[in-house]
This record gives sequence, structure tokens and C-alpha cells, in this order.
Amino acid sequence: MQNPKFLNLYASERAPFTSCWRIMIPFWKEHREIELLLEQVQVLMRSRLKIENNEISEAVTDFSTRGGKMVRPALFFLFAGLGEKPKKSHEDLVKIASALELLHLATLIHDDIIDDSATRRSFPTLQNLLGKDRAVYAGDFVYTVYFELLTETMNGSQLLNQNAKSMKKILIGELAQRNQLYKIDVSIHDYLSAISGKTAELISLSCYQGAYFGGLDLENQKLAHHIGQEIGLAFQIYDDVLNFSVDLKNEKPVLTDFQQGIFTLPLLLARNEAPDEITPFMKQANCLNLDELYRLAKLVKSNGGITEALEMAQKSTSKALAGIEKLPDGKNKKILAMAAEKLLNRDY
Repeated sequence: MQNPKFLNLYASERAPFTSCWRIMIPFWKEHREIELLLEQVQVLMRSRLKIENNEISEAVTDFSTRGGKMVRPALFFLFAGLGEKPKKSHEDLVKIASALELLHLATLIHDDIIDDSATRRSFPTLQNLLGKDRAVYAGDFVYTVYFELLTETMNGSQLLNQNAKSMKKILIGELAQRNQLYKIDVSIHDYLSAISGKTAELISLSCYQGAYFGGLDLENQKLAHHIGQEIGLAFQIYDDVLNFSVDLKNEKPVLTDFQQGIFTLPLLLARNEAPDEITPFMKQANCLNLDELYRLAKLVKSNGGITEALEMAQKSTSKALAGIEKLPDGKNKKILAMAAEKLLNRDY
């Protein structure tokens, strides 16, 4: 049975919120009780990211609250709301959800520096605004706030060690992807292994921690971890499909990952189907002009890369939905199922 007390806490403890920086995916807006919890997360992040260096403080706080999908804290709250007896206070649950989002944001800041990205979510990146040196420090600062929130809520808990293990897996996934750059023989197994760490691990951790701190039993905690892993895989695969779907409303420039030597699932599937057509483009990934990039995108689509990638994402989504069906009944269970499916029908 779902815990109504947890879900209703937002009504009495709602934090003030400024509409000019409220940008969440439309799905959460359809579920006001979850959106209000996410608003509290953003309020807390803004308050904890303030430092004496006004330029960095303003840049980091703005980055933390613009255009994010808020998937990780939302999943955390959805799983936490399934439990009968939360192990933490409402205040601590908001801190834990905020820590999950801050860990995600810190990895994005460092990714943008490594990739030399000028924009993210149609806004200038921190390394674009501040320069690489200060952006590195800004990302490190976000990590310190993440650690502060962990020690405030998990000191002495087994979950503190779980966070450390997850950080290690995320880093290993990022390093695996870096090791695969521009490699034309990278396998689908290599790709799945990398995204399992760099993307799916944190989503899986979010679901698991929600189940744990929400008071679900061990079986449901393990189930939450599995559900998060499958949602994370589907989430990343669909992101990679969007990067090749040039006719969709996509914030990323066409084939940005490909130009940086990151060969993702749609491309790898098309390469396996038509190596003679696709491989020559892979050998020149960093020097193709726009017309050649559009031609490659069409080849990936015509050789089944988009369709097959979506089918793989749907398989992961189906596994997640099968797991969700086994969770305790309640409103959050229904929202989780809708959220898993919604991730495959988005253009953001």
C-alpha cells in the first residue's frame, strides 16, 4: 500500500518557487504532487550552491535549474512514496533527491569541458561562460555539495558505500566511452557496457535509494535497482536515437556525438547491416561537412539503425514495466509505469 503521508507532506512544507526558472518536462507537470517535490529539490539546490564567488555561484545555480528533465529525483520520490514507513524525514528525503541531481549535474559540467561543448539545453555551458579552468572548479564544487548532503543524511548508513560504488561505476562507464572514441570496430556490447555505467547506474541508484529510504523490503529494493537499470538503458538509447533523428525537434546539433567520435547504437546497428556504406563515414567522423552528416543520418535510418535501436529501447522499457507491475500497488506505481513509457515518446 502506498504511503499517503509522504506524498501529502508537500502540502504543508512546500518551498517558495520562482516561475522564471521552473523548467521541467511536461510529464511531471501532469502530476502536481511530484512536481511540488521537485520544486523543493530545486530550491534546496539553489540555496546550497551559493558561494562568495558571485560569478561562479550564479552560473552554477542557473545551470542547476534550467531545462533539466529531473528524472533522477523524480524516480527517487516515486519509489520512496511506495513505502509504508520512510526511514528518513521529509527534509532528508529532499536532501537525498537533491544529491542525486547534483551528482548528475557535476558529471554534465565535466563532460562539457571534456567535449569542449559550447551549449547544453540551448544555453551556454559553464566552460563557455567561465572558461575551462573555472568550470572545472565549478564542477568540483557541485561534487562537494553532493558529498555534504550525503554525510548529512547517510553517515553510518550502508547507502553511503553504495553511493561510492555507483560513482565508481559511472566513472568506469565514462572512461570506457572515452576508450572507444573513433574506434570503427566498437561492438554493441561495448556500447551497452559504457551506457550501463555512465547513464543507467545513476538512474538505478535513484530508484534503489528511493525504495530503501521509503521503507520497502529487500526484495522490492532489488527490484527497484533492476527497474532503474532498464529505464536508464532505454533513456540513453532514445537520447542517442534523437541525435540521429534530424527531422525531430532536438536541442542538440545534428550528429554531435558522432563528430566527437562517440559511436552510438543506431550507427552501430546500421554499420553491422551495411558496413561498406557506413564505415567510410566513421573513418572521417571529425571532418565531415553538414551535407555528409545528413547523408549519414539518412543511411543510418534506411539501414534500420533507428528502428532497431528503438526496438532495443522498447525491450528495456518492457522489462522495466514488468518489474513495476510487481511493486506494491498505489498511485506512484501507475505514475512509474507511465513515466517509463513516456521516456520513449519525447522530443526534448
